Amino acid sequence: MPRRRLSMRKIKEILRLKWELNLGIRQIARSCNLSHSTVSEYLARAQAAGITWPIPVDLDDTALEKLLFPGNNSARRFSPEPDYNWIHQELKKKGVTLQLLWTEYKQQHPEGYQYSRFCELYHIWRKTIDPPLRLVHKAGEKMFVDYAGLVMYITNTATGEKNPAYIYVAVLGASNYTYAEATLTQDLYAWISAHCRAFEFFGGVTEIVVPDNTKTAVLKPCRYEPDLNPTYHEMATHYGTVIIPARAAHPRDKAKVETGVQVVERQVLAPLRHRTFFSLVELNQAIQIGVQELNQRPFQKLAGTRYQLFVTLDKPALKPLPGQRYEFALWKKVRVNIDYHVEVEANYYSAPYQLIHKEVDVRITANTVELLHKGQRVAVHRRRFGKGEYSTDPLHRPEKHQKYLEWTPERIVTWAKTTGPDTARMVEVILSSRPHPEQGYRSCLGVMRLGEKYSPELLEAACRRALASGAYAYRHVKSILEKGLDRVPLEEAKLAPREHPNLRGAAYYAQKGVR
Repeated sequence: MPRRRLSMRKIKEILRLKWELNLGIRQIARSCNLSHSTVSEYLARAQAAGITWPIPVDLDDTALEKLLFPGNNSARRFSPEPDYNWIHQELKKKGVTLQLLWTEYKQQHPEGYQYSRFCELYHIWRKTIDPPLRLVHKAGEKMFVDYAGLVMYITNTATGEKNPAYIYVAVLGASNYTYAEATLTQDLYAWISAHCRAFEFFGGVTEIVVPDNTKTAVLKPCRYEPDLNPTYHEMATHYGTVIIPARAAHPRDKAKVETGVQVVERQVLAPLRHRTFFSLVELNQAIQIGVQELNQRPFQKLAGTRYQLFVTLDKPALKPLPGQRYEFALWKKVRVNIDYHVEVEANYYSAPYQLIHKEVDVRITANTVELLHKGQRVAVHRRRFGKGEYSTDPLHRPEKHQKYLEWTPERIVTWAKTTGPDTARMVEVILSSRPHPEQGYRSCLGVMRLGEKYSPELLEAACRRALASGAYAYRHVKSILEKGLDRVPLEEAKLAPREHPNLRGAAYYAQKGVR
């Protein structure tokens, strides 16, 4: 089966890592969770298409795709690389042969290598297996990050309850210079904020950040965001670095931070075990003192201290910090509804009506909600913090909707009075009972259209009965007319609600916002 094309976001990330950060193909492949052959293919396509970096602002995702994939010819196919390490481990099992593994490989990848080439590639790979080497980290290249296994506690002064605090640790590869702080949670906001403070503590940014495969960093494989969390990726772009997670079941990939965490637990946290902390600030002040002493403490087997190595090795090689700290933002995908609004956290934000039924990216910051389509921002709104609130840009409406909204409450009530006082009162009640004016307009216009089908006398009678029964909605007036209840004599006593402890009444629903 033909290989699926990468998303435009992933292709742009490949180009950014190559042309902005000057990373090698294999580093890009690890960061983007791709094979190196795939990375090479897309870089070659970009070069052949004459694409430059940064990509021009007016070149949207559609235009970029046409440049990368001209005509209707499918992309060049490459045989997927077998997982040689997995093959090597499987061959240790009794009864497993290369012939069996090749058969399973072909079942998954019919376009893959034939048996002879499959065996040849495996034997070439097997010759490259060497005993583990001691990794040598270049200055300013990598920052390793993780949470410590040891948890500290903050005591509630009122109840005496102890709440856990989690210890974030960051270690520079070349100098072992260490940063640590306590956070109340391990959620995405705490994770991103700790990274920002770590960069500020070091006074610069490394070329690569190496996290574990924590859920806040790497999402589960899915069709929408199969790799890095979008917020984590955006933070890396803001600081001009790249995220290369440690491989699963490869502890040597993050041996530096594993050792750093162990050192922090033993030399910073353990000495604090008998102290009682009553606030996060107090705990972090104690951790800051312990980390400062750790960085100034001489090595046992090397000359100098972590701080001295940092000053001579890592600090001169770090990239400068950007002008401002990264503004935390959540990302999600939503589909534009038929009313050209999207729902975000139980509130509604408008998008251009041309995007109805189309999927857009939503970027949520502390104060704004941005909508993006194919990498281009199409709307920005002030963030709402209530429930069921609307933020609508008039320019997003179709022209006929803009004319429709030229109606005002006064105009609608004036029209209703031409039918009768009960119809006017019904319209007034509808407008005053809706949380958003446009919702009331729609119901009132429905009542107006009933006047085209039924006589003013019938409409008056139906509105009178609906008002008496507390049914303040277009659908109730319509039901009364369709069932002929407007011609039945109105008995106020029967229509009035009976007193009963299980009847909540209109006041309850008005208070709860139930419509």
